[in-house]
Amino acid sequence: MNACREDESISKSYDVIVVGAGSMGMSAGYELAARGAKPLLIDAFNPPHNMGSHHGEPRLIRHAYHGGDTYVKMALRADEKWLALERATGEKLLERSGVLNMAETSFYDYKGRLGDAMRNGVQVELLQADEINRRFPGIRLDDSFQGMYEPNAGYLYSEKCIAAYKQQALLAGAELLVDTFVTDIRADEGGVTVYTREEAYTASQVVITVGAWFHMLSNHVKLPIRAVRKVVGWFETSSTAFDAGTFPGFTWGGALGGYYGFPSISGAGIKIGRHDTGVEWLPGEPIAPFGAYPEDEDDLRRALHAFVPGAAGKLLQSAVCKYEFTPDEDFIIDAHPEHPNVLLAGGFSGHGFKFASVIGEILANKLEKKQTGYDLRIFELSRFSSQ
Repeated sequence: MNACREDESISKSYDVIVVGAGSMGMSAGYELAARGAKPLLIDAFNPPHNMGSHHGEPRLIRHAYHGGDTYVKMALRADEKWLALERATGEKLLERSGVLNMAETSFYDYKGRLGDAMRNGVQVELLQADEINRRFPGIRLDDSFQGMYEPNAGYLYSEKCIAAYKQQALLAGAELLVDTFVTDIRADEGGVTVYTREEAYTASQVVITVGAWFHMLSNHVKLPIRAVRKVVGWFETSSTAFDAGTFPGFTWGGALGGYYGFPSISGAGIKIGRHDTGVEWLPGEPIAPFGAYPEDEDDLRRALHAFVPGAAGKLLQSAVCKYEFTPDEDFIIDAHPEHPNVLLAGGFSGHGFKFASVIGEILANKLEKKQTGYDLRIFELSRFSSQ
């Protein structure tokens, strides 16, 4: 057992215990400590790490979002809070590269998203294929594609974000146990006890936000979350047209699948990943390295050839991470159905990291029985009651 505050002994009683100190958990821990609570954060590894969903920078942040006003308002608030974290730490966390979303019109229509964005004051443009090709040299789209461009969107340095929240949480008085597996969680009206292999810790409330590892706690909470192995690759580019500062973050979708990616940052090459598909993974099992399946590189390269052929060069770097999907790909933010002092937060992968800053605020507000300011009904567990 390792305690990040080695100058003080870890006590055993807290106001709140946060199980899982990754993207959402670390943000929540900071929010709670900054408000004067006494939180304990427990993580099976030492964040930031490569055993979850937050490694392999960067992550897109967009504001013109699918899913309606709730997501758009949360994305805008998340942006504000990332900037506040930048100011607090002096660390550059957010780059406003712009984000260009591209899709075959037979697969996706951006009109609904545009309406939600405009109602919330998000600057956004609807672009036809010829205009995209003209404005972004290197992209090659035919007339079956349409695009939506957000000039004020961009990307976050995910591992730096986790490290920044970790620093601020500890400065605010949070305690953090790393490399510590939780073996049991027991809740009743009197409080919650969280057991590790070495100790037991008590609190009046607990937040469980363990990402792709929820299956490890299936004896205590069963959520409709599926963990999936995902791969990303960085590919050599043929010109400076793909460099950061010139090329935007992007999404691209159609008959070949759904993809996302980033410009070449400091010569690292264009980063691209596939959002759909993936091999199911059970927590605790080995995860196959990049290249274990032919499609690991083939799928990514096929997409690059289709719309940015000048960025389909040599594979420079690769990574494997984990998604945690709900059936509808919306988040879970809700109390345990049997224990109101157990708050559950999961199903964030694929599009959740950008929201980590505001999710921490939402979780802290819910624990304090405060209004969150958002309609969170789309994240309630009751939507799965028929399954």
